[in-house]
Amino acid sequence: MDSNDVKISRKKPIFPVSPALQKYLKTYQRESKLPITYNDLLDFTEAYPIMDKYGKDSLWEAPIYTDSQMSDLHNGLKIVYANLKASGNLRIVQHKYIDKIEYCTFGNTNPFRIRIVNRLNDVYDYFYVKKADASRIYGLELEHILSPNQVNYLVDRETLIEEHIAGIPGDVFAKTYLHNPEYNPTRIAKEFVKFNERCLVMLLGDMRAYNFVMQITPDFDDIQFRIRAIDFDQQFYEGNIKVYLPQFFKENYPYVKLGMEQLTDKTFLQYQQEEKSSLLHRVRSERHRLTDLRDVSSTEILTTDENIITLKNGMAEYFEDSQYRECRNMTDIIELNIKNIIRQVKL
Repeated sequence: MDSNDVKISRKKPIFPVSPALQKYLKTYQRESKLPITYNDLLDFTEAYPIMDKYGKDSLWEAPIYTDSQMSDLHNGLKIVYANLKASGNLRIVQHKYIDKIEYCTFGNTNPFRIRIVNRLNDVYDYFYVKKADASRIYGLELEHILSPNQVNYLVDRETLIEEHIAGIPGDVFAKTYLHNPEYNPTRIAKEFVKFNERCLVMLLGDMRAYNFVMQITPDFDDIQFRIRAIDFDQQFYEGNIKVYLPQFFKENYPYVKLGMEQLTDKTFLQYQQEEKSSLLHRVRSERHRLTDLRDVSSTEILTTDENIITLKNGMAEYFEDSQYRECRNMTDIIELNIKNIIRQVKL
């Protein structure tokens, strides 16, 4: 397969949050009544571009609000942060203030990035306010259930609040840190294999290097690595199977090359099997929640019929399994992925 064949829809439609999904979110404490909505933040008339440290356009803008707007927005955003981080306990924002509100014109959900600072020690944190997109919410839920990562977010009707995921952007890591002599290259290659496996099982697409981060954790005898997705816009929408395999994006070639250099076919298969075993453990521990999510998503329209047909045929060919051709929707494909893992791990 040639990475040049991978094509992403330039503008995936925003899918509204259905009453059934809203009920699911309420059941699992993802719903919250918020004082500030996405549309409130959109109420600005001017903005100026934000440049990065090299003087290039960062694709983020600083919106300009009136004084009265600023006061209401800042107070409301502190409450939003308290809801996200501490179930609404306002004591955590007692000494915090909103330092920046930034708006991104690039991407599907046109997010606002909020920087909140502790005035006692200048420690800061970020969170995001976005348009609520049902397919993105399903991506966040699947990441929380099936990956080793916990995901923190809240939904209030058309507004989605997401916690900032810390880490070194994958493209920056590849350019600056990938060949650090202190880092074990095999551990990095191993993590990319596992990440690649998870993305295909969960149908999380468009994991180019700038859509994931590398988290680095010093251990007592070595350094551990974990790749975390930070963009869930392309959750089970596209029909091309390569979209769900990070190995086929040219932006990820440094990681692919590292794997080719460091891993044998035997170790590659071993790491794939390790991730499948971990996925199976998560499926078993969260089986009720996963079933509830499946029951909701299977009733929704979250892509086109053409994409479903293309993907199920692509999966059938990739796995040499004709059962994929019987799938009716993207949810069925994910469910069959999981069933196949259960069968393989038991063998």
